[in-house]
Amino acid sequence: MSAAVEPCLRLSGLRRLSGEVTVNGAKNAALPCMAAALLSDEPSRIRRVPEIEDVQRLIDILRAVGARAEFADGEVVVTPGGECGGTPPDELAAALRASFLVMGPLLARSGRASCGAPGGDVIGARPIDVHIAGFRALGATVETVGGRTIAEAPRGLSGATIVLDYPSVLGTENLLLAAVLAEGRTRIVNAAMEPEITCLAEMLVRMGAKITGAGQHTITIDGVSRLSGADHELIPDRIETGTLLIAAAATRGDVCLRGVRPDHNEALLAKLAEIGVEIRREQDQLDVCVDHMAELQATNLQALPYPGFATDLQAPITALLTQVEGTSIVHERVFENRMQHLDELRKFGANIIAGGAAPVIIGPTPLSAALVRGTDIRATAALIVAALAAEGESRVYGINHLARGYADLPGQLRALGADIEQLPTVDTLNS
Repeated sequence: MSAAVEPCLRLSGLRRLSGEVTVNGAKNAALPCMAAALLSDEPSRIRRVPEIEDVQRLIDILRAVGARAEFADGEVVVTPGGECGGTPPDELAAALRASFLVMGPLLARSGRASCGAPGGDVIGARPIDVHIAGFRALGATVETVGGRTIAEAPRGLSGATIVLDYPSVLGTENLLLAAVLAEGRTRIVNAAMEPEITCLAEMLVRMGAKITGAGQHTITIDGVSRLSGADHELIPDRIETGTLLIAAAATRGDVCLRGVRPDHNEALLAKLAEIGVEIRREQDQLDVCVDHMAELQATNLQALPYPGFATDLQAPITALLTQVEGTSIVHERVFENRMQHLDELRKFGANIIAGGAAPVIIGPTPLSAALVRGTDIRATAALIVAALAAEGESRVYGINHLARGYADLPGQLRALGADIEQLPTVDTLNS
């Protein structure tokens, strides 16, 4: 195979991170809140929006279904107008998992919605059956034609009790978006409890929706006839927060994170405390300081739906566990294909015993520089953590994934003293 040119990150490891950075708004709250703007014919302003590729992709999708959408200075303004509808182009839908979130608001507002098969990271099955079953429970007819899902409710949606087969985050969000304009009361049982869902519900309430129980297992929605626009600020990104905390721990750093919500990262903070990482918390600030002589200890963890340990932090913390004393076991309970980073971590010298969805990590292992490739957003972040803890100069490829979920993780790390830069270089991995 011929060599191809693509950007990569060059990192020199064994530099202690030190200083302070401010965390960006939450990617996983931005996307459903942007979709919520379709529910009104008035403009909505969403603030503290991270400048990432997934946001721009959803802006393209909103424009494709008839809304005006602009992004500048950390703010997205969406003006749907009265003629929103249609189908996002299949290539746009296939590039973004959250593309399917336009289904709920368009179905509720116009009585018809369609979308091609949604895309996203290849980390395991994320079927849309929860969405479809919920739309049908609300009175819509749903069929799949040529790979495109088409939902229709020409007489409008009616409230219902919807019991989810599993607490799907996007499923909960989509049904919440559909139910706010349905006639009568809707109850979503076994709903996902993530903070991003609470953030979405808060925006909908600002628009005039009647919602109780967001952030709990059962959400109750009393439908209203119309919604207004809203001005809404996103919560801080708990995954970005966690990634930076883990990177600080892996480099025995002294780091202050500002603009955070410590209560959104309770499971991670508990695990870091078990390992021996001391973190001081304030209302909107986290300070981590790890002495270079401190002996960090192994731990076991399970990636679970919120409020459990976040699956999006499973890969980064696995990299950290290569640097602690003892044997750790990591159980992935959310996505069955989220261990693709393990082989790449072994290239650094990590001692990881394959165990399907429960690998065993034996540490501490001195890591050495390597050429590695990330396969999804969080796997790429994990390889950056490993490179920061490794001796020598590493190259991390696949950074196109990183740009989908982090506004500027390399820039934040550089501000904390990391020796990291992006290079347009020859892809020697596939040449």
